[in-house]
This record gives sequence, C-alpha cells and structure tokens, in this order.
Amino acid sequence: MIETILLIVLGLFVLMGTFFTVKQQTAVSIERFGKFQSIRFSGLQLKIPLIDRVAARISLKIQQLDVVVETKTLDDVFVKLKVSVQYVVLKEKTYDAIYRLEYPHDQITSYVFDVVRAEVPKMKLDDVFVKKDDIAIAVKRELQDAMLEYGFDIIKTLVTDIDPDTQVKSAMNRINASEREKIAAQFEGDAARILIVEKAKAEAESKRLQGQGIADQRREIARGLEESVEVLNKVGINSQEASALIVVTQHYDTLQSIGEHVNSNLILLPNSPQAGSDMLNNMVASFTASNQIGEAMKKQKEAQEKDKK
Repeated sequence: MIETILLIVLGLFVLMGTFFTVKQQTAVSIERFGKFQSIRFSGLQLKIPLIDRVAARISLKIQQLDVVVETKTLDDVFVKLKVSVQYVVLKEKTYDAIYRLEYPHDQITSYVFDVVRAEVPKMKLDDVFVKKDDIAIAVKRELQDAMLEYGFDIIKTLVTDIDPDTQVKSAMNRINASEREKIAAQFEGDAARILIVEKAKAEAESKRLQGQGIADQRREIARGLEESVEVLNKVGINSQEASALIVVTQHYDTLQSIGEHVNSNLILLPNSPQAGSDMLNNMVASFTASNQIGEAMKKQKEAQEKDKK
C-alpha cells in the first residue's frame, strides 16, 4: 500500500516536472545540467524532469524604462531630464537578450546618461526645451546601434520632462510675467493713443461742421438782407435808408425777444435807436474809408510798375 502511494507521488512529481506552460509574449530558456538547451515560447512545453530546468524567463512585450539625468546646460544651468526609453526583445535574438546581457536596464541607463550629458551641455536652457526632440533622436540612435547587438530593439525614446533648478524656474516665471506685463502695457498705450486720435478727429469734424453751419447761417442772413434791401429799393427807399431801417428793426426784434424771457440775465448794449443809427453810420464810414485806401494803394502800385518799365 505504501509502495503504491510512493509510486503515485513519484509519478505526479515526474509528470509535474515534465510539463510546463509558457505565457503569451514570453520566452523561457531551458538548460540541461547548466548548459543551454533551447528557447521555448508560449504554450504547453516538455522537459526532462531533474535534468532540464527553466533557467530564465523574458518578456517579449514592449517595455518602458524611465531614466532621470541631471546635467548642466551651456549657460551653466543645472537641469534634470526624464528620458523614457521604449524597447522590446527581438524574438529571433532571445538567446542574446538572456545570455549576453545580464543587466539590460543598467546598460540602457548608461547609454542614456552618456548621450544626454554629451548633447545638453552644447545647448542653452531655452534651446533644451525647443530641441528636446533632437535629444531624444540622438539617444535613440546611440541606443539602437548599441542594444541591437544584444537582442533589444529600441522602439521610441521620449524626453518627457525638463526640470530646471527651482531658483531658475522662479526667475523664468518672473521674466515671463514681466514680458506679459510689458505687452499688456503696450496694448493699453496703443488703445489710449487710438482713443485720443479718434477723439481729436471727432472734435475736428465737429468744429468743421460747426464752422460750415455758421457760414451757411451767415450766408442765408446776408441773402435775406440783400433781398430785404432789394424790396425796399423797389418802393423808393435807397440802400443806406434800407440798411438803417433793417438795423433798427432787428434792434427792436432783439429787445422784444429779450422781454419774452422773464429770468433772462442778458443785457443789450447800446439799447437806444440812435445808438443803432450811429453803429450803422460807423460801419458805412469804415467801408468807404477802406475802399478809398484800397484804391490809393492800387494806384500807387500801378505807378511803381510804370516807373520800373
């Protein structure tokens, strides 16, 4: 009975040591007495119990390794770059990936450090942000050539973070804030200047229209006076008498208009008919003297021109 149980247990042990499974996108290395025997891929596999053993397992999926590198830029600013390396083990080179490279992560990290510390010191801090894709391409190019020999294919390299020193970031933020305030002040100044210019244009247009209105008003008044003088001439009143009559009439019309407003503070000086007549006589005398002076100056100029000839 005991022997039967022992045989069953031994059989189960041998059966369990014979069959094994490999997961999808995984490869295992089989060794026989410590020597490489074969590479097995996904599915149910067989091996010789107590002789063969699963020495290593390696994933064939795309993997990512994040490497943080601290270095100095051309303008002496210390900055930390986070480089993400996406890689995969080539199925046909699984042996090389398992046996030729013991610590692939350390190897990739060393190459990333070497490339970043060779490229970034050539750039200023602003250029590091602008040319981060160039840094990633340089890292991939270096890694691709180095790691392909060991069975690793570099899918993509990305510079996912650029972190300058804290004081540098504060200074950059202050510079950006000052620059934005400067631009805002420029826009505000332009807006204020535009408002001043437009207001001046509006005032100039208003003055022009006001002057045009006054000119039109005076033109109509002159035309009305001319028509009034013509009407009075037709009934035997000469121009001087007609002008005196018009002035006196307007004088009384003005007094009447002032009297209609009880609370008016307007004072009309002079306010007698004789003063109106004197004003008209003075105007006529001024016009006559002006014409005489003009005629005399014209004759003098003609005489000078004759003497020159």
